Amino acid sequence: MPGPGATDRWLWARVPGAAAIVADPSIAIDGALLDAAGPTLKVVSNFGVGYDNIDLEAARARGVRATNTPDVVTNSTAELTVALMLAAARRIAEADAFIRADRWPAGGSQQFLGRDLGGATVGLIGFGRIGQRVAQRLEGFAVRLLVHAEPPPPALGAARSCELAELLAASDFVSLHVPLTPQTRHLIDAGALSLVKPGAILVNTSRGGVVDTSALIAALASGRLAAAGLDVYEDEPDVPAQLRALPNTVLLPHIGSATVTTRNAMARLCAENVIAVLDGHRPPAPVV
Repeated sequence: MPGPGATDRWLWARVPGAAAIVADPSIAIDGALLDAAGPTLKVVSNFGVGYDNIDLEAARARGVRATNTPDVVTNSTAELTVALMLAAARRIAEADAFIRADRWPAGGSQQFLGRDLGGATVGLIGFGRIGQRVAQRLEGFAVRLLVHAEPPPPALGAARSCELAELLAASDFVSLHVPLTPQTRHLIDAGALSLVKPGAILVNTSRGGVVDTSALIAALASGRLAAAGLDVYEDEPDVPAQLRALPNTVLLPHIGSATVTTRNAMARLCAENVIAVLDGHRPPAPVV
């Protein structure tokens, strides 16, 4: 049955007889919804690179194509990742709130001491399109790059492949770039966070479910993590009050692809996927 949200009600009222569904990744596309659409449904075109919202087995069983929008989101998401690293390291959100509260010059020269990204050790968990582009964007910062990916990537450039435990223990910044799967759900849990280098900064622009939120809050509150820069959350759009209350966080509303250029390219690719399937052709970006 559909949930109580207005989007669910709107979708369920209109999906019967549809030939295509264009879905935001926050919309669950399960077997029940596909059955409600009926045999006319040919394609689910996801407006995003992630597709964990789609029951792929249900789509495959019903002969429905599923597509996404890879590649076009790579630059914008990689750039936001680096922006979150810098914002968290230099305590941008805290300093901005300080000015808005008209508290300057209280605190003196020791106020808001941060850390440098330049010369730091950065650990990238996952090394697909976005992870690789983040590595390219970081070249100018002369960082030491560690990578953990399954399977290990064939080409790493200046980066070094290592096991997850080693990456967590050695990295000043840990950045997540893996899809949400049963294997990666809560990959960063209390156990993983106990291994991080004290005072490290965690950045997540992948999927919220990769991180155990309760464990993250505890690590931030205890100081085990110095800060976190987050664009994604486990139960979007709900962000726990305990997380919102922590000053050592930079919290964004899932805007990794939110540039005019990228969103226009995503919309175009979504439409091209739909048109190709309805015309009987292979879509440009198939998932199923």
